[in-house]
Amino acid sequence: MASFKQEFKEFVLRGNVMDMAVGIIIGGAFGKIVSSLVDDILMPIVGLFTGGINFTELKWVIKPAEINAAGEEIVAATTLNYGLFIQNIVDFLIIALVIFMMIRAINSLRKKQEEPAAPAPEPSDEVKLLTEIRNLLDKKQ
Repeated sequence: MASFKQEFKEFVLRGNVMDMAVGIIIGGAFGKIVSSLVDDILMPIVGLFTGGINFTELKWVIKPAEINAAGEEIVAATTLNYGLFIQNIVDFLIIALVIFMMIRAINSLRKKQEEPAAPAPEPSDEVKLLTEIRNLLDKKQ
């Protein structure tokens, strides 16, 4: 039992796990921001261009609701909410685009760091000559 606790402790306190946990939390918050952007800003504008269509209300009624004599709904309608599906696709595309742009930026930074240093410039003729003279003097001594 003690070894299990120790292994679990090492696993949880490992840097990668903590980084992943932070990433998941930030990702969840980012997902909410993107959903709000799509739901509250982009889709109303798209609806304007498509004749005032509210995508959240787009659905196909498979089976209508059952209503009693008093006008009360007994059984809810069965619907396919394809408008919400379209909205979720837009959410996904925006998140995928932002993640792609972030990864692209990180990769470009990595490439700049990994670029090898430029080779040292070749010495001038005078320096080569002086080096040869020095080497000859060292051999004579």
